[in-house]
Amino acid sequence: MNSIHRRTVLLAGLGAAGAGALAACTSDSGTAPAALADPSGPAVAAAERRRKGTGRTQQVTLTAAPAVLDLGAGITARSWAFSGRAPGQEIRLTAGDRLAAELSNQLPDRTATSLHWHGIALRNDMDGVPPVTQRTVRAGANLTYRFIADAPGTYFVHPHVGVQLDRGLYAPLVVEDPREPLSYDDEWVVVLDDWVDGVTGTPDEVLAELRQGMGGMDMGDGSGGHDMSGMDGMDMGEASASPSGGMSTTFMLMGADSALLGGDAGDVKYPYHLVNGRVPADPDVYRGRPGRRVRLRLINAGGDTAYRVALGGHRMTVTHTDGFPVEHQQVDALLIGMGERYDVLVTLADGVFPLVALAEGKDATGMALVRTGAGAAPKATVRPKELDGRILTASRLRAADDVRLASRKVDRVLRVELGGGMADYDWTVNGRPFEMDDPTAHALTVEEGQRVRLDFVNTTQMWHPMHLHGHTYQLDGGGPRKDTAVVLPKQKLSVVFDADNPGQWMLHCHNAYHAEVGMMALVAYRG
Repeated sequence: MNSIHRRTVLLAGLGAAGAGALAACTSDSGTAPAALADPSGPAVAAAERRRKGTGRTQQVTLTAAPAVLDLGAGITARSWAFSGRAPGQEIRLTAGDRLAAELSNQLPDRTATSLHWHGIALRNDMDGVPPVTQRTVRAGANLTYRFIADAPGTYFVHPHVGVQLDRGLYAPLVVEDPREPLSYDDEWVVVLDDWVDGVTGTPDEVLAELRQGMGGMDMGDGSGGHDMSGMDGMDMGEASASPSGGMSTTFMLMGADSALLGGDAGDVKYPYHLVNGRVPADPDVYRGRPGRRVRLRLINAGGDTAYRVALGGHRMTVTHTDGFPVEHQQVDALLIGMGERYDVLVTLADGVFPLVALAEGKDATGMALVRTGAGAAPKATVRPKELDGRILTASRLRAADDVRLASRKVDRVLRVELGGGMADYDWTVNGRPFEMDDPTAHALTVEEGQRVRLDFVNTTQMWHPMHLHGHTYQLDGGGPRKDTAVVLPKQKLSVVFDADNPGQWMLHCHNAYHAEVGMMALVAYRG
């Protein structure tokens, strides 16, 4: 999620060294990095020593390389993936284990990359964010990430360079609880993804088109959002480029609308929506037995799509979000923004049932199957009634007692104003895009030990799933503990966290394209 053109100038030819060499950079805001915690400094090392470890080390290798992926139904996509598959091989360890994950970069065209361990509160210099916590891993080079994962939960790994997230470079990461309080018979990890790469174009081509903005089109109220008055149902071809050189809309989605998301549902038209790497016409199948209780770990690895998820013929009991337990709620469906994860329990009925991921507001679906008995598979276009039943969003959850933050005075309040729009495709935080060539400029500063409140103020007509690295925050009023939360258009969302993991941490929209053009900020501890 780092700017391609600026990164090329800044990081060309750099290897996989640590971040310490970056400390000489200065900020035009007058805040020198010397005043901020070093990502490889003593405060970070001290925090790592405090993590409770098992003494065990799990070793894995993730080879990022070109791959021809089988999406099912005879559909293939030329993309990039870890070890030739997407999602990549599941990584599973026990809380307290040390992970030693070697990244081998075999990407073409001298493409640099990194690994970000989404949702893990790990040591700062292993967070995988060039140029803040490391330099990019250049093509042909290797880098081993080493850290203790001490918080159980459902997480995933993906690059933090350009819009590489919207290729096949992601894999689920499960940290098991050695004292697991839930009772169930089996697990099924379910990864959702919106797919364009190697089918209708590449994510870089999508970004190039989006960067043209919609300034040349009648935006209705002129405020820069998707006001699609008179455009409902418009086919992409209806808004194609004019001979005079106007905007092209090969990838831009028109008329996507969702009440759950407060209006505009997304920017990008994806030809496929995948569940565990498969299209609905040839779905992934979970096979079980009636009466068994199964834990589903749901991960939205998409670039621009929220999913409304339901299992036909079943209700789901929500137990966790973003790795942390919540007071259990029984629901028919749940809404998952990009970067969010939910764990649910279901007791399987007898038959064949569709697990449907409705691309919220986009009139498209992904699907997998649960088969526990005889019966024909439903059609790929099936939409079970549960999708329109009781739909859960994070705002309706409460943190479980054992993870709810203790009541205390807030020491620091940081306003995070989300701005910009589609007219110029200029998504920002606090009125400015993130500066890759000066990452500590305009940093939001905190001090270790503080209780911090983030006030997300969304001034745009678009929803934004806001992700904080290295921490979990709690939604105001005893809400759930999360690291990624949806901020609706024209709304304010306040969250609190304890500053207990020193370093320099990204805070950004997990829409891959919004982040790439600038909707990112740095939350940095003072040194």
